[in-house]
Amino acid sequence: MSAGDPPGELRVIPVTGLPEVTRGTDLAGLVCDAVELHDGDVVVVTQKVVSKAEGAVEAVDPDDPLSHKVIVERESVRILRRRGELIISETRHGFVCANAGVDLSNVEAGTAALLPEDSDRSARRIRDGIRGRAGVRVGVIVSDTFGRPWRRGVTDVAIGAAGVQVVLDLRGTTDAYGRELAVTEVALVDEIAAAAELVMGKSTGVPVAVVRGLDPAVLVDGPASVRDDLLRPGADDLFR
Repeated sequence: MSAGDPPGELRVIPVTGLPEVTRGTDLAGLVCDAVELHDGDVVVVTQKVVSKAEGAVEAVDPDDPLSHKVIVERESVRILRRRGELIISETRHGFVCANAGVDLSNVEAGTAALLPEDSDRSARRIRDGIRGRAGVRVGVIVSDTFGRPWRRGVTDVAIGAAGVQVVLDLRGTTDAYGRELAVTEVALVDEIAAAAELVMGKSTGVPVAVVRGLDPAVLVDGPASVRDDLLRPGADDLFR
């Protein structure tokens, strides 16, 4: 994908009718059975179903709304802020998010979902499974809902990726007026994850979407990693 490519038409397709995901569920097989995939598609899968399939779910006291805080503390490597019941922390993956990504929504009462151990690896496993079953070349993104500093509301971002370009580096190219871009890097996988969330929603029970029509150059055969390619190193972060 290059800076001079004109934008094309995109389709964002919700994958509906999926059964409940439990530990050991073959997510690649589930997706292939539910939707016909094409070469060049990017499959976006929510963190929640990845965590369920990988068994990253723990029991909590359903009568105590704060019982998951013990897990939050354990999953945090650094606490940045506390305000009332809210904790903003850094996880061992390097993500800075609310409650270390520990979530009580869209799981059975008395359980809490944790972030996958390695979301990039999870994405690779799904991507490879789809290629093996359907014989198509796709990218896979594992998405999760994050808040953002200085802005209200939440949006979906990528926490894992495989087979898809993570960051589009426009440094050294020129803008529409011929000026050279010095610092512009586009978080491509975050943009795709946010687009997919528009058809998945938070309460509709649609945990997978397919983004179709992206530039074929978005797909890559080499390594792709949210952790390595998207997270800003501490030395470059003005807010740490």
